[in-house]
Amino acid sequence: MMEVDLEKLATKTAELIMHSKGIIVFSGAGISTESGIPDFRSPGGIWERFSPEDFTYQRFVGDATARRKHWCLFKEFGLNAKPNPAHLAIGKLSHLCRLDCVITQNVDNLHQRGGVPDEKVLELHGNMQWFRCLNCQRRFRAEGIINKLGEGEDVPDCDICHGILKPDVVFFGEALQEKVFREALERTERCDLCIVVGSTLVIYPAASIPEYALAAGAKLVIVNLSPTPLDDRAEFIVNTKAGEFLPDVVQRVKNGLY
Repeated sequence: MMEVDLEKLATKTAELIMHSKGIIVFSGAGISTESGIPDFRSPGGIWERFSPEDFTYQRFVGDATARRKHWCLFKEFGLNAKPNPAHLAIGKLSHLCRLDCVITQNVDNLHQRGGVPDEKVLELHGNMQWFRCLNCQRRFRAEGIINKLGEGEDVPDCDICHGILKPDVVFFGEALQEKVFREALERTERCDLCIVVGSTLVIYPAASIPEYALAAGAKLVIVNLSPTPLDDRAEFIVNTKAGEFLPDVVQRVKNGLY
């Protein structure tokens, strides 16, 4: 039976962290909704307003109408969003030298802004902070590109060659970056504790990360508002907002270490 005493769960999670040597955090959209970034599948989410079929790489490249819909969506990815208490807590966990890495499905750069060093953040789906020209391959900071939308351009193109600009993120129909995914698997196979934060664990191949952790003998803790397919394999699950739970956990870790 699931426990509902959040203080006890925070203590248990802190104890697991203090007794673990290789800790990974696997994060999904649920951690960033607390920063005002909409997710895709929950009520009121992006897929209630847009059709997923329009958001493939093939449609983006080959269909100007679909590309315009992409740009409407890009405006919602929160380039000005700020890390919330959950991101900051994970950053503090890193500063306490209790974090091997964050493996994230998110593209919002909020783990880095929350204090986790770049080299400890493995972004399976890329990062919206950069756009790339599909023709000349030049990269551009997202701020300058998104600003063009406010200046009346509905589909900005490359300033250099006028090629198609695409954010450095993985679209439907594209493979994950092999180097990043391989490193994520290698780190996962060495971990002894995997903490899932804000993921429904239904999008593959990213969702295989916690499964690899379990196969390697790691313990699993899930912090998510809704059920996941791995709930019955977790040490325990915490159905509450990560920003209300993780700061308490990390404070208990800090108290236990010093």
